[in-house]
Amino acid sequence: MTTPNNTPIKNRIGAVFIPVRNLEKAIEWYRKIVGLEGGEEHFGHLFVAPMEGTAGLILDAMPKWRKEDGDIATYQVPSIQLVTDDLQASYQFMKEHHVELVTEIQDDFYFVFKDLDGNVLMICKNT
Repeated sequence: MTTPNNTPIKNRIGAVFIPVRNLEKAIEWYRKIVGLEGGEEHFGHLFVAPMEGTAGLILDAMPKWRKEDGDIATYQVPSIQLVTDDLQASYQFMKEHHVELVTEIQDDFYFVFKDLDGNVLMICKNT
């Protein structure tokens, strides 16, 4: 089936992949910080967690995309936006959990932080 623009590709994000170095540590961190519940491991390097708003968040150890030294590239700009109803409480929560904050709250709308692997992510007010 094709869309009105005659393309078979849907105008929808199915999931978001986040590169991680250690899958088990990343699962634990994301469960604590983002409140992930459930989820399943696949193929020894993927963890698929259900999320509201997308089909899921996938933590991926990405064995096929590693550099020669075994390391993996991380997101260096905030390419993933998580939402909150209470920006101040979310910022304080991150501080209390010793999450590396890249910015303070900006424009009373968002702040940027790094995950366990150094990926740069953003939290914004739910509008």
